[in-house]
Amino acid sequence: MNDQSPPGIRFAPGEATIKNVNWPGLRTLYVKEVRRFFKVQLQTIWAPAVTNLLFLTIFTVALGGASRTVLGHPFADFIAPGLIVMGMMQNAFANASFSLLVGKIQGTIVDYLMPPLSHAELLAGLVLASVTRAILVGLVIWAAMLLWPGLHVMPRHPAALLWFGLNGAVMLSFLGVLTSIWADKFDHAASVTNFVIAPLSLLSGTFYAIDNLAPLYRAISHANPFFYIISGFRYGFLGEADSPIIIGAALLLAINVALGVLAYALLRAGWKIRN
Repeated sequence: MNDQSPPGIRFAPGEATIKNVNWPGLRTLYVKEVRRFFKVQLQTIWAPAVTNLLFLTIFTVALGGASRTVLGHPFADFIAPGLIVMGMMQNAFANASFSLLVGKIQGTIVDYLMPPLSHAELLAGLVLASVTRAILVGLVIWAAMLLWPGLHVMPRHPAALLWFGLNGAVMLSFLGVLTSIWADKFDHAASVTNFVIAPLSLLSGTFYAIDNLAPLYRAISHANPFFYIISGFRYGFLGEADSPIIIGAALLLAINVALGVLAYALLRAGWKIRN
């Protein structure tokens, strides 16, 4: 068999021949993942906007919240940012928790493992696609809220919106990848959604200011990382937050680094994927 290596260069068996980032491969994986959720955009992008608008309707109209104020702002203005970023996070998790899991269930996991992509590139492609879906969902919800009568959702601190919105989406994307690695069937992923993601989202201060809570529940809220995402993202719209912005920003960065390292280590080890 002819040696196809460049003259003077020999690769050991099993040694990677792509020394730098495989940009074409990474782009291909990213486009594949984006096309997958975009083909069913009515379910993956537009439906979340309707769901969050229903939340807004219930809490501002059905519960008489139109005349209430929180942190000096109308109640609808207070909960709107939280609904936007909550929709972003939930859809980032849903997207990231699907790909590897459906590959394991359908026996097509080889489509992710065989291409010449490193484990870091595989993880990056899955996370970037999930963040893209989160951004699209957030933009659709925000655009719909701009048309809502009497609602004010114009950004005041764009840097805070970008930091907390993107870090929230990345965190849930990593959690989704970890879930898809661990899960063996859709019931496992659904259990994480129902018993972890949903409670943390709803108890994150989206619909209330934690200063009104008893000390014990206030301390529990401060232990919820979703709280810092909601609070920081709300600060980007209102200029008001019920948590220290710098502490929240640093904490989210640390959590994302830890989750990224863990996801990479599990992918590299092939835990419940190759084993």
